[in-house]
Amino acid sequence: MKITLAVEQTDGLTYEVTTNLFSIVALERKFKIRASDLASGVAMEHLAFLAFEGAKQNSITVPAVFDDYIKKLVSVEVVNEDTANPTEEALTSEPSAS
Repeated sequence: MKITLAVEQTDGLTYEVTTNLFSIVALERKFKIRASDLASGVAMEHLAFLAFEGAKQNSITVPAVFDDYIKKLVSVEVVNEDTANPTEEALTSEPSAS
């Protein structure tokens, strides 16, 4: 699962980060949830954590403490989401009318 997040900080810094397996596993460990639970809705704290981990992995300087990072945020928004196993259309017995 890859999620691209747009981040805006109070100091005017803006950047985009994309999650990877490490950041998803870190989220699962910290919050004791499964990545599949995100499909039913994601909390802002989870988005902020993914941005925090993504920023660290992309050499963007962030505070060592997660709560200190949150204090610096104006917004975190999902720009793009790429699921690992997209579903395909179901097959039907009747041809579609085109």
